[in-house]
Amino acid sequence: MITIPEDNLYTREHEWLRIEGNKAEVGITEHAQKSLGDIVYVELPEIGDEIDAGDEFGSIESVKAVNSIYMPMSGNIIAVNTELKDSPETINEECYDEGWLIRFELSNQEESSELLSSKDYKEFLQEEED
Repeated sequence: MITIPEDNLYTREHEWLRIEGNKAEVGITEHAQKSLGDIVYVELPEIGDEIDAGDEFGSIESVKAVNSIYMPMSGNIIAVNTELKDSPETINEECYDEGWLIRFELSNQEESSELLSSKDYKEFLQEEED
C-alpha cells in the first residue's frame, strides 16, 4: 500500500503539489519513485525560471530509465532542493518531505482546478492498474 497524503494535490504524471498561499512545493509521488526504482540523478531548473503548467522542468534518472518531470501549475521558481544533487536517493526515502524538488510562486491559482485530489489520485492509480 502506498502513501497518498490527503492535503496534497496530484497530477496524472505522478507529481504531488502542496500549496501554501501563493507558493507551492512539488515532488514525485511514492507510486512514481517506486516505479522508477533507485534514483541516481536529478536535473532541476534554475531559481528565477518562469515555467508554464504542463512544461517539462527537469528529469529524474533511475537505474531503470530517465523520466521527465512536468510543472503542475505555472510559476516562478523560488527554490530548488540542492541536497538532491549529492543525495538523489532522498526521493526514494522521503518523497513527500525531504525529497521535494522545487518551490515556486504561483502565476495562476485557477490552474489548481486541473489537479487531482488525493481521492481522485487513488482512483486514477486504480484505473491505471486495471
